[in-house]
Amino acid sequence: MRAMIQAAVERSRATLMAFIFLLLGGYGAYQAIPKEANPDVTIPMMYVSMGLEGISPEDAERLLVRPMEQELRTLAGIKKMSSTASEGHASVMLEFDAGFDPRRALQDVREKVDSARSKLPEEADEPVVHEINVALFPVLSVALSGPLSEAELVIIARRLKEEIEGIPEVLEVDIGGDREDVLEIVVDPQVLDSYGIDYTQLFNLVSRNNRLVAAGSLDTGAGRLAVKVPGVIEDLDDVLGLPVKVDGDRVVTFGDVASIRRDFKDPTGFARINGEPGVVLEVSKRAGANIINTIAQVKGLLEQAGPLLPEGVEVNYIMDQSLQIETMLADLLNNVLTAVVLVLVLILATMGLRSAVMVGLTIPGAFLAGILVIWSIGFTMNIIVLFSLILVAGMLVDGAIVVSELADRNLHDGQLPADAWVNAAHRMSWPVIASTATTLAVFVPLLFWPGVVGEFMKYLPATVIICLLASLAMALVFLPTMGGVSRHKPRYSRPVMVPGLELYRAVLSRLLRRPGLTLVGTLVIIGLMYAAYARFNHGVEFFPAIEPDSAQLQVRARGDLSVYEKDAILREVEQRLRGLTEVKALYARSFAMADGQMGTDVIGVLQFQFTDWHRRRPANAIKETMTELTRGIPGVVLEFREQQMGPGAGKPVELRVSGTDDGALSEATDRIRAAMQALGGFADIEDNRTLPGIEWRIRVDREAAARLGADVLSVGNAVQLVTNGLKLASYRPEDATDEVDIRVRLPQSWRSLDQFSRLTLNTSRGQVPLSHFVTLSPAPKIGTLHRVDGRRTITIQADIAEGYRLDERLAALAGRGIELPAGVGLMVAGEDADQREAAQFLTTAFGVAIFLMTLILVTQFNSLYQTALVLSAIVFSTAGVLMGLLLNGQSFGIVMVGMGIIALAGIVVNNNIVLIDTYNQLRADGLPPFEAALETGCLRLRPVLLTAITTVLGLMPMVLGVNVDLLAPSLGIGAPSTQWWTQLSSAIAGGLGFATLLTLLLTPCMLVLGAGRKRFHRRADS
Repeated sequence: MRAMIQAAVERSRATLMAFIFLLLGGYGAYQAIPKEANPDVTIPMMYVSMGLEGISPEDAERLLVRPMEQELRTLAGIKKMSSTASEGHASVMLEFDAGFDPRRALQDVREKVDSARSKLPEEADEPVVHEINVALFPVLSVALSGPLSEAELVIIARRLKEEIEGIPEVLEVDIGGDREDVLEIVVDPQVLDSYGIDYTQLFNLVSRNNRLVAAGSLDTGAGRLAVKVPGVIEDLDDVLGLPVKVDGDRVVTFGDVASIRRDFKDPTGFARINGEPGVVLEVSKRAGANIINTIAQVKGLLEQAGPLLPEGVEVNYIMDQSLQIETMLADLLNNVLTAVVLVLVLILATMGLRSAVMVGLTIPGAFLAGILVIWSIGFTMNIIVLFSLILVAGMLVDGAIVVSELADRNLHDGQLPADAWVNAAHRMSWPVIASTATTLAVFVPLLFWPGVVGEFMKYLPATVIICLLASLAMALVFLPTMGGVSRHKPRYSRPVMVPGLELYRAVLSRLLRRPGLTLVGTLVIIGLMYAAYARFNHGVEFFPAIEPDSAQLQVRARGDLSVYEKDAILREVEQRLRGLTEVKALYARSFAMADGQMGTDVIGVLQFQFTDWHRRRPANAIKETMTELTRGIPGVVLEFREQQMGPGAGKPVELRVSGTDDGALSEATDRIRAAMQALGGFADIEDNRTLPGIEWRIRVDREAAARLGADVLSVGNAVQLVTNGLKLASYRPEDATDEVDIRVRLPQSWRSLDQFSRLTLNTSRGQVPLSHFVTLSPAPKIGTLHRVDGRRTITIQADIAEGYRLDERLAALAGRGIELPAGVGLMVAGEDADQREAAQFLTTAFGVAIFLMTLILVTQFNSLYQTALVLSAIVFSTAGVLMGLLLNGQSFGIVMVGMGIIALAGIVVNNNIVLIDTYNQLRADGLPPFEAALETGCLRLRPVLLTAITTVLGLMPMVLGVNVDLLAPSLGIGAPSTQWWTQLSSAIAGGLGFATLLTLLLTPCMLVLGAGRKRFHRRADS
């Protein structure tokens, strides 16, 4: 090791040039690295969507879901398979085991879907396999609103979509609120009856006259002539000329019997922005694109298009992730600068200007070298990487401080600068390498964290490992080189003065005389700290709660409401909440049927975009105001949902009730919900059972129909005229990106239930009323059917009321002893399952880290007692973790605090390794145990305090929730970017503060106690 350090110092110009290149390369990488909010996580989920217009939920389950499940269940690596069947649609969601290969899995799923296609009805749409990817989620939502018609807004949105998708970094743009085009042929039923039009004949005539005929070419010998048969419908005139009835030489066209218009399909919902009709452009970036640059280009394009938009059109940004990224980058820079300044001030006060400057240079050196590596391996600059850099800021200088502190002593002992720094780096190389290795051993197991949470959090250990390796090079190669060329030598060879050294020496001397009593007293204090936390703790949670930038209000109502009635209810809620100064944008959206992520009775959603966090009240206070404003609306239940950060989603409580008997499932659900209501602590309880309602069933007497020359298909065609319209064909006009359906419908005044009894069919027996063989009867409505792993399943979800804990409420619910009907199973899923999975992994990772550290420590000390002494500091430091959480008012976060304890384990052992190494050196020089322990404590007081204080100081902005901007200058308190990491920072700061006291006071006593044990054993042996 000495030869490498000596070579670096002797070739100082090359070494310093390499250092400068690292700085420049790291700065260039920082500018070039893609920046985004959340990591690009590979979610182990895919889903297959299937469609068949008009099919009932029961038939969708029987004809679409079951055949597809039968094929997909044979796939390897399936963790969970959930399916839904609703009117006209079905889907199968696949969740794979952790560590799956997304490309191979996608290929396997597509092969199974192709195999299952032959088992689906011929009329069904082609099944589509969708891959879920966080990188494809929108990064910018642009709302267009104003006093324009819906068609005008949609046309504007489509034009902007084409322009925005022309930006290279933009992947795609979806239009929220876009309506599907349709060419509607409205015809009076009496006209159809008078002409005796048969629906099957009508379909055949239209489809055969809307064909692309490949006529080929004609070679005459004198030339080659292309022949074309223009037969594809291109505009309204083509439709007007289509034949609908042929009788001898007489041909009746649509132009004779119907009115034709280009319109949208019947609305399934409405959207408004700040009370005005609107649509939303949802922009997704390409993987690896810089989110800040991408959004800046989109905004620039919209600014250029602004003067060209019709008067009254407003452009609002509902969601803009670049603002969050810019804020986090600014917070990172502020925290790094703050940490560097605090370290410089601390070292300047204790070691002088030159040492402070050189140690201070190692921080940006390690940072930029780490960023260079992060960029080169394809990472992005996201929220996890950003905090990892903040977390590691105080750890980067530990090795540099130890080396520079010893070099400072060597200089005061009269050594030349080059010799002083080379000797210091060589003497401390193995302790520094060992302490760094133990820290790395702690973080390495975290790289193998399974599941979505693991994919989300793996960026933290990877970034820490890279930066710590860079800091090792800084401490042992570049720092001695800078010190060697400084040519600085103290004027006087005076001893190094450490503030408080005399007091510490006196206290430690008294403790060393009673090491056993010191150990007992320490154990008593730790026990009291555990008892205090058990009595006054702030509960357990999975992920920390962050002050949101947005919130959502779900409006619930029951009944067979039309989409217009649902929108009227939503509009009333919207009117009451308009005008709040703390809401920047209000996005209202009503829909006929909620998607699978919401409750079945949700009729609409209000999306709030808040103003900046420092200009408004907390979200909970705004929520209380909104609750008061919306109180008293009859028949409506309102549920607030805050923006969720991290990999978790949905309500924390999720119970799955599965079985084969629908009646038993419903009964079990009622019992569980009743128990939750009686127990208390659960809020906004819901389940995904079908809502009570009525559907109308048209039953065909097949025998009577056959007798009159009719069948089920002809009846269905007649019914479609009253409902969505009978699809005759499709065409692709120049102004549309997708095919447009051509549908024939009855006028609006004829679309009612009574019309079914008046419809007639043209059969071989003439015009026959449907009422002769068709009966119309009401029946209980079947909404969406849910299946998990091939069984009918009802999912119960709930929030935890304020003042209660998830684990405690679930344990209390389990203790109620709910009796479930025979054949019904109950499984706890959701956040509780995620908590247990994360806790299990973190426990395993902690065990692996302890094993690796034990191996390194035994190699370093060749002593099981000293190894156990170092490892005991990790166990004892957990008391400090709990005190840090308690004093800062933080909950015990499974993910954040769990990672904090593991990270702390690597940090705590560093000072113990250096201290015990110094003790062993003094013992080898002949000092007795008491004097060796006392001198060790005094010699290591300054570097132990410096390394611990710098790490804690680097985390203090996060612990206190403050953001110090040294360039402005300004001070921000309670920023959301600091709230995310307060738990982890509090755990590490509290644990490290307590562990430092143990290192300086208890460890020397334990060394003396161990030496006394050895003397006792030697006497017993003799």
